Amino acid sequence: MGQPAQPGAASQAVAPRGPGPAATAATSEPLLRLRGVSKHFGAVQALYGVDLDLPSAQVTALCGDNGAGKSVLTKSIAGIHQVDEGEFWWEGRQVHIRTPRDSAALGIETVYQDLALADNLDIVQNMFLGRERLRAGLLDEDSMERAAAETLAELRVTTVRSIRQPVATLSGGQRQAVAVAKAVMWNSKLVMLDEPTAALGVAQTRMVLDLILRLKDHGLAVMVISHNLNDVFEVADRVAVLRLGRMVAQGSIAEFDSQTVVDYMTTGVSDRRPGAGRGDPGRD
Repeated sequence: MGQPAQPGAASQAVAPRGPGPAATAATSEPLLRLRGVSKHFGAVQALYGVDLDLPSAQVTALCGDNGAGKSVLTKSIAGIHQVDEGEFWWEGRQVHIRTPRDSAALGIETVYQDLALADNLDIVQNMFLGRERLRAGLLDEDSMERAAAETLAELRVTTVRSIRQPVATLSGGQRQAVAVAKAVMWNSKLVMLDEPTAALGVAQTRMVLDLILRLKDHGLAVMVISHNLNDVFEVADRVAVLRLGRMVAQGSIAEFDSQTVVDYMTTGVSDRRPGAGRGDPGRD
């Protein structure tokens, strides 16, 4: 657990913000650009020279079958794994991401499939877990409540009964919303979501998909890992497909349909998308 955050510190929580879609559209430089990223674990090569662009104010869907390298790539961006080769470019400048602290300092937050929420704590306590605000040596409950309520309201999360209700009492969709709100509180610019609609019902899935679109509307870059292609085509602006550790296709959602994505996931090629074949990551 990290040290409690002092009022006014650099990690002070704020409502989600970003450059806005209009401002982002004016520049062609992605928020995060990966070039030639490789990673191995002993004799097992998990990633082979992966290129990936994650623009602000856009949702990028990262697709691939089990074992394709999606989790390894996500954890490399999050600083959990150190890559063996490759470059990271953030807002046009080369950076080094060696630890989760490096990733968080840039404004990268990750919501993993297990959500990492404490069931015995309430919503406010979960959103500030490890980053508690202090005032005169005591927890500043009022300040944390206000910030949590403002962030949830900004994201239009209106289904929770009270921000002081235990997380154990929340539905799956509500828990996902709290995890996302927790991620975007800390000056985040890129939010990565690992299977955010897995095991959710229809209504809860709709709530989470709407939440993803609101993150984009706030100017954040969003990367969504999903096996559900209906969800992908519902929210994504771009698609990137990994197969056996290689990026086999990447580009605008308009260049793909469900069968094309399945082709790339299973064989690494597709004749449904002209100009993008094996070893060719496609066009942006």
